Amino acid sequence: MDFATIMGQVFASLTPQLILVIGAGVFIGLVVGALPGLTTTMGIALLTGITFKFGGNLAVALLLGLYVGGVSGGCLSAILLGIPGTPASAATSLDGFPLASQGKGAQAIYLARTASVIGTFIGIFALALFTPILTKLSLQFTSVEFFVLGLFGVLISGTMSGQDIPVKGWMAGIFGLCVGMIGTDELTAYNRFTFGSPELLGGVPFIPIMIGFFGIPQVVDALSSDQETIVAKLDHSRLKLRELTTRLGNVVRSGLIGVGIGIIPGVGEDVAAWTAYGVAKKSSKRPEEFGKGSYDGIIASETANNACIGGALVPLLSLGIPGSPPAAVLLGALLIHGVRPGPMLQFESPAFMAQNIAWLLVATLFMWVFSIFIAKPMQKILQVKNAILMPIVAVLCAVGAFTLDLRFLDIILVFVAGIVGLAFSKGKYPPAPLVLGIILGPFVDTNFRRGMLANDGNPMVFLTRPISLVLVLATVALILAQLGVFRGLRSLFAKKAAATP
Repeated sequence: MDFATIMGQVFASLTPQLILVIGAGVFIGLVVGALPGLTTTMGIALLTGITFKFGGNLAVALLLGLYVGGVSGGCLSAILLGIPGTPASAATSLDGFPLASQGKGAQAIYLARTASVIGTFIGIFALALFTPILTKLSLQFTSVEFFVLGLFGVLISGTMSGQDIPVKGWMAGIFGLCVGMIGTDELTAYNRFTFGSPELLGGVPFIPIMIGFFGIPQVVDALSSDQETIVAKLDHSRLKLRELTTRLGNVVRSGLIGVGIGIIPGVGEDVAAWTAYGVAKKSSKRPEEFGKGSYDGIIASETANNACIGGALVPLLSLGIPGSPPAAVLLGALLIHGVRPGPMLQFESPAFMAQNIAWLLVATLFMWVFSIFIAKPMQKILQVKNAILMPIVAVLCAVGAFTLDLRFLDIILVFVAGIVGLAFSKGKYPPAPLVLGIILGPFVDTNFRRGMLANDGNPMVFLTRPISLVLVLATVALILAQLGVFRGLRSLFAKKAAATP
């Protein structure tokens, strides 16, 4: 995609209506991201129900604006409260709140905002560069490659996003795949796991499940927390430009880390932020400052989590496989509005990719402006007690799900999914693989059986096609590595070498 095409779409997107919609999305995202207990994923899920009657472009532009604002907004509460508004800003709180406590809150917010803008631009550049390449590669895929790719994505998501042992992430992903298979089978028209309910023939509705799974546990956790809210005061000092220019190496490195992790299916912005933070600390000449008010820590986490946005959209638009939980919910919204991400997107909607880049650029500019002006009002909003805020959020969860199809079943599913989400949280099962599994359930199942049918039921087809073979070997290596097989073999060889005279 050439520069002229992208700039043409940028100017085409500068209609008053689209500008207003993108700005509204960014503003809502900043507020949602800044409020502890609300996440970007939950915000996109809630807003999708509201956008059901919007035009496709307006709805997508609004949700992309919320995506950008939500990931960036988490740094406000991370700095002012020491409580990350979203998981993506958890690493930011380690150095942001100490800086605010030292009277450098405004400097920390300016630094976080600038790093967020740069990170988002790096992600947008990666989106423009890698999506066409990956799309061309995916045109060579058959059902065999798509099945192995989907399964690999679920497994690697479970490996990288797990808080505990990798097996828990794999179990979460497999459970999500099973949930995603509920409904009418695409190949045989057979009803699976519907229990005679006609409302489940089309499958489990994705948006109510996501609203409940992410929203209800957050409400319960916030209401059960007795942590006292202490909001740091903002000073009037400005950030010196050299504080950023002397750290350009950290900025570029963290941006590349964010893009790389974003491209990995289902991992997300929080993993990108923590990874970049850890690399920055190891690479720093003053690692002892991390956790006590290090500018490098804020730059690393905020650049990486925002660069992950563009990275997560690369597999979403080219393969139809989301790179993060918010991107997974965004995929559901795109399908609702008649957009089918994947290899055929460039033929069905040739301008869509360029439009997305244009909307992200506009959203980034809004985020640059809004994040400073919203800081002081957010000081007041952040003092609202959870006992007042969270019941409102719970009602919005139910209303948001109901407005999608006006079905009472969707409200029930919200609270059922909320109970499952609470169980996952208590058991330290990561949510990202489950989200990805639900999205990819029909995709994985249909492509597996279609590939087998096309090859007379011969499973060796997965090993005879080059791309499929590489993905199978990568999947096997991933499983063996996480089970400790390679460490055991290395230890065994080391003992044999030591015993050899």
